[in-house]
Amino acid sequence: MRETLELIIINLKSLVQNPFLGIFVGVGVIVVESIIPVLPLAVFIAINMLVFGNVIGFIISYIGTILGCLLSFIIFRKGFSKTLYKKIKNKDNLKMLMNNISNVKFTTLVLVAALPFTPAFSINIAAGLSKISYRKFMAAMFVSKISIVYFWGFIGTTFVESMTDTKVLIELGLLLVGAYILSIFVNKKFNIE
Repeated sequence: MRETLELIIINLKSLVQNPFLGIFVGVGVIVVESIIPVLPLAVFIAINMLVFGNVIGFIISYIGTILGCLLSFIIFRKGFSKTLYKKIKNKDNLKMLMNNISNVKFTTLVLVAALPFTPAFSINIAAGLSKISYRKFMAAMFVSKISIVYFWGFIGTTFVESMTDTKVLIELGLLLVGAYILSIFVNKKFNIE
């Protein structure tokens, strides 16, 4: 596995010779990962950081994550939302669930999306199917994805290692507190809710 990863990194570094193509591929793989949930986001972010460096790799991964979330949200909003509401018309439990998702607080949405182990595709799908506004969803993604990209890019540990390493848990806690504080500021500044 390590040899395969090193080969991928070497080949991707050759793309950096053509910066536009390299950036397109770096953003593209992250966008595709947001739509196809079986792909490992952590690996793609780590590869972007190794190929492009920490700052550019972070920016490319952040932009790709935001674009992927928006694309996934739009696909489910435009393609499936109306059909879902027609089918659940007489199902009170599902209507109540969709109502709860639609009315989730901005800070709660940010915190859930900022957790590194929350499946982003499920948030994108649920938000797309609900009646959450584009503005609220995008603002939440802009705030929360900073901590996700930082976590997977700079910490880059596996699930087991991160759950047993106190330093990683403290950093994760600080990232979540930062995301929460930033979400309160953004909510007040831009009157999201």
